[in-house]
Amino acid sequence: MTALLLTLVLLLVLALWRPGLGFRNQRPADYTGTGPAMDIRYALSGPIQCEGMIHGPTGRLSARFTARMHGDWQGDLGILSEDFTYATGRTQHREWTLRMGENGAFTATAPDIIGTAHGQQSGCTARLTYRIRLEPDAGGHVLDVTDWLYLLDDGTILNRSELRKFGLKVAELTAVMRPIPHGPGQ
Repeated sequence: MTALLLTLVLLLVLALWRPGLGFRNQRPADYTGTGPAMDIRYALSGPIQCEGMIHGPTGRLSARFTARMHGDWQGDLGILSEDFTYATGRTQHREWTLRMGENGAFTATAPDIIGTAHGQQSGCTARLTYRIRLEPDAGGHVLDVTDWLYLLDDGTILNRSELRKFGLKVAELTAVMRPIPHGPGQ
């Protein structure tokens, strides 16, 4: 009976891990022709308000946060500053350096990113993959991250990210990023 149960669990894991299924197997080309067209030089420019949450491996809410972001671009080089405040009161700062390439490709670096993150824009989306080292108070683990950004008609970006360790999902982040109108007197 134990062998049968173990076999069924193994088959289930293999079925869910198959290429073509799940979050990580989306491809930028899947969104070709969708609109509005994502251009991170505009979508991640100026002041941005963000609200989000992180779910742990069991699907339970493990953290909530808000962030003030600001993107500044000079041609194909951009700096995106992020200042997070978690529901616990903990704060975190990250500063991305973004570089546009050809055909919608881009790269990004930040102090807690290992190596270079690689991104691709297509249609209304941008995907970014990278390795991140968590802060020591969060365990200092190194995780593989896939971020998907989905641009809406009003300039709002929906962000969905999956974080993995040893190929297993350990967290999922969802966030809403809204441009803050800036004009005379604001």
